[in-house]
Amino acid sequence: MLDEKKIKVALVHDFLIQFGGAERFLEALAEMFPAAPIYTILYDPEKMRGKFAGRDIRTSFFQKLPKCLRKRYKFLLPLLPTAPETFDLRDFDLVISSSGAWSKGIVTRLNTIHIAYIHSPMRFVWDYNEKYLQEERKRKFGLFIRPLFSYFRLWDKLAADRPDYLIANSKYTQARIKKYYRRESEVIYPPVEMKSEIRNPKSEINSKLEAQNPKQNTKYFLIISRLSAYKKIDKAIKAFNKLKLPLVIVGEGKEAERLKKLAGENVKFLGFVPEEKLPEIYAGARAFIFPGVDDFGIAPVEAMAHGVPVIAIQKGGAKEIVEEGKTGEFFAEATPEKIAAAVSKFLEKEKNYDREYITKTTERFSKERFVMEFREYIENMI
Repeated sequence: MLDEKKIKVALVHDFLIQFGGAERFLEALAEMFPAAPIYTILYDPEKMRGKFAGRDIRTSFFQKLPKCLRKRYKFLLPLLPTAPETFDLRDFDLVISSSGAWSKGIVTRLNTIHIAYIHSPMRFVWDYNEKYLQEERKRKFGLFIRPLFSYFRLWDKLAADRPDYLIANSKYTQARIKKYYRRESEVIYPPVEMKSEIRNPKSEINSKLEAQNPKQNTKYFLIISRLSAYKKIDKAIKAFNKLKLPLVIVGEGKEAERLKKLAGENVKFLGFVPEEKLPEIYAGARAFIFPGVDDFGIAPVEAMAHGVPVIAIQKGGAKEIVEEGKTGEFFAEATPEKIAAAVSKFLEKEKNYDREYITKTTERFSKERFVMEFREYIENMI
């Protein structure tokens, strides 16, 4: 049994500047180790909206930069690999890094055990390289961007050799770790809060839709996501513009303004929504739309916990979450045409979906299951 009083534990996370799936994982990890300090490159309490308040947060030298540079830290990309390497972790027996890019690159002493939980190998320099350059319209470094990405790939491979053990958040991530890092890893799915007490309510959004068109089905389709280019939300918007069906989008991100310009009157943006209001929004949805290739996907599981089917791209972590025809439908590529076709297919079969069954399938992603598996893994390694 792991004795946390005798073993000093530290947690490391890339950034605490917005709250998403990786931060939900860290939140569960922080609950498991309440005394552990959290090391991170940058911390913005305002953007985190109270999350991790009261915790011992230890930041890198990036935190000391002027605020204008902290908000535009990507202009300092060449310096990012050095940030986690400067963390002083000599006092700890066990360090757990939560890494989507940088934190696995920490340097620990010989007798410290380092377990890295990999949310994704550095996506923008490996299998998403050219698409990232095009879709994000990167012009910060001009002709230097490709040599810079080559440098990042080299650093990322070397950094992945530093942890003693690697954990992947899905089988899809496990395969990418094997390909890019040439290392074995264990799969432990991240924890998902199963707040399924609200079942098929008539939410505030449903009421507004009914007032606008009393004859229309008031259940909307839903996206909850960071508004980033790789999430392919623009493709879903174009599909729903054609379908003329109500689509609700929850989330923030740099793509927000561009996406709003694309959207028709049937698409509603809610921006940031407090967590306590999300169950009602999930449960009021007709189906959840998941158009981007992601390494896992916590939001689709949360939707399914409320009995909501998922319409997702047949790639990435979604293939491990959705059972076609039972808990959702797939489309092969994230194009407006294929998304629209998958939605139409769902509408034809909508009455056949068993929402109780959909909810039950999410038990394998519960927080309780995660805590048990993660503790067992740590105990075995120690």
